[in-house]
Amino acid sequence: MQTEQLPLFPHTALGPGPQLTAQSPLDAAIEGFHEHMIREDFSENTIRAFLSDLRLLKRFIGADKPIGEIATKDLNDFLTYLRHYRGVPCSAKSYSRRVTTLKVLFAWLAEEKILPFDPAAPLVHLQVSPPLPRILYDDQVKRLLETTRALFQNEESPDARPHLLVTLILQTGIKKAECVGIKLGHIDLSDPEAPVLYIRYEDPRRRRKERKLQLPPEFPSIYEQYLAQYQPQKYLFECTARNLEYVLSDVAERAGIKEGVSFEALRMTCAVRDYRAGMPPDKLRKKLGLSSITWGETSEKIKRLASPAL
Repeated sequence: MQTEQLPLFPHTALGPGPQLTAQSPLDAAIEGFHEHMIREDFSENTIRAFLSDLRLLKRFIGADKPIGEIATKDLNDFLTYLRHYRGVPCSAKSYSRRVTTLKVLFAWLAEEKILPFDPAAPLVHLQVSPPLPRILYDDQVKRLLETTRALFQNEESPDARPHLLVTLILQTGIKKAECVGIKLGHIDLSDPEAPVLYIRYEDPRRRRKERKLQLPPEFPSIYEQYLAQYQPQKYLFECTARNLEYVLSDVAERAGIKEGVSFEALRMTCAVRDYRAGMPPDKLRKKLGLSSITWGETSEKIKRLASPAL
C-alpha cells in the first residue's frame, strides 16, 4: 500500500515578520499566530478553537501585555482561573486543549526567536483519555464487502456504486468531503495494475493536504461498470454527501451491522488496518491528510484500537 505527499507546493519557512518582538503586545502576537496557522494549514476547527482560547487569555492577561513579560506563572494562573474561578465549566478535554493552545503559540514564538525561551513548556496536561472512535471488526468488513459485491454482481439490476464507495474509503481512508470532491480527472488508470487517486484542493491554503493514494487492483473493473451505470460528467459522485450516507446506511442494514456504517468508521478502520500492517506513522499521517497537531490525538486512538485486548 503506497502513498506519497505531492510536491505541488513545497514548504518554505515563513517567519512572522520583523514587526513581532518580545515587546510586542499579546494581541499582535495572536494575530501573527493566526497567519502562521493558516500558512501551516491547520484545520479550520483547530484555528477556530485556538483563537477562542486565546481570546480568553487576552481578557485575563490583557491584550496590551508585552509577550516578553508573560511568565510561566501567568499562564498557570490563567489555567487555574479557567478551572476554578471563571464560573463556566471547564471540562478536562477543554482544559487539555487550552494547554495545547498555549504550548503551540509560545513554542512558535520561541522557535522564531521572538522570545528567548518558551514560558509554556513547563505547563502540564491533565491526563485525558480521548474516546475511541468506532471501527468495523474484521467479520463486519467481510460481511459489508460481501453485501456490496452481491449488489455489484446482481444479474437483474446490478449496482456498482455501493461497492465502489466502500472499497474506495476502506482502501484510502479519505474524508467525506474529500470523497464528494473527487473529479473524474483525479483518477489515474493509466497503469491498470496500479490505479491511483489524487486528492486535490482548490483552496491554496489547503493544498498541503493534496496527496497521491493507491487504489486496489480490482478498482478499474468496478469503476468501469459504475461509469456505465451512472454516467457522471464531472465528479465521481454527482450527488450530495447525504445521499452517500444513505448508501452506507442501506448496505449496513443489508449486512446486518446494527450500529450502522459511517464515513468516519470506514476511515478509521482503514487507518487501524494500515497501522497493524506496519505502515510507518508519518506515512499513515500523510495518507490520512492530517497535520502534525491533529495527528497527536488521532495516532493515540489508532494505537489503542490496534493494540491487543488486555
